[in-house]
Amino acid sequence: MSRAVRIGVQLQPQHAPKYGLIRDAVLRAEDAGVDIIFNWDHFYPLTGDPGGAHFECWTMLAAFAEQTERVEIGALVTGGGYRNPDLLADMARTVDHISDGRLILGIGAGWFQRDYAEYGYEFGTPGTRLALLKENMERLSARMRKLNPQPTRDIPILIGGGGEKKTLRLVAEYADIWHTFADLDVLAHKNKVLAEHCAAVGTDQARIERSVQWPGAEQAAALVDAGVSLFTVGVSGPEYDLSEVERAIRWRDEVNPEQVSGLA
Repeated sequence: MSRAVRIGVQLQPQHAPKYGLIRDAVLRAEDAGVDIIFNWDHFYPLTGDPGGAHFECWTMLAAFAEQTERVEIGALVTGGGYRNPDLLADMARTVDHISDGRLILGIGAGWFQRDYAEYGYEFGTPGTRLALLKENMERLSARMRKLNPQPTRDIPILIGGGGEKKTLRLVAEYADIWHTFADLDVLAHKNKVLAEHCAAVGTDQARIERSVQWPGAEQAAALVDAGVSLFTVGVSGPEYDLSEVERAIRWRDEVNPEQVSGLA
């Protein structure tokens, strides 16, 4: 295992009629010991009552940045078609500064048609959304270099998706973290495809962290052997029950190598 295992929680901003419920969940998650607190970038619930309560992603991330002290924060993931990429770069830089360098910029091509229809964005096709994502990554990277002040660090880019021809090419070109929903067998195949893309663009594929949803401790060990080091537990409102997150944290602490103090 070349990386220490990390545990994230995705606090899904759905079915919480008051923001205070989410604020409390952020506090409990950081106190529990998670490494990353994610939300998601949708405008309506994905499960349960489709007309249920829901809050917006990026304004919430700014609140996360002020509230927390240790954890990294980010969207899992930002919808690539929802914001002008130059504006998104500026938003990310600002949240990076608010958090003192703890933002992860998660982004994907988008897929939830209701978001597009209700908010007036062109849904298009998977191909057009991926083409837009490629354009957005180019513009986002260019704008980030022009901002004053600059981000506090090279903001890590997380790209979500598993398309072998286009998405994994973008992962090879831009990402520090690749998030996929693939199972063990599919992941092994896609790892090979990603390695080929990385070789083609001159990227060291070993520097890209592999990320998946938490499958439970029984399956997680095999995924670690396949190269995964970031697991994220999804938790929905209004209760934001963190019991599975706590189990994942205990497992993380069992499998990570012990640090020996006093050694460089």
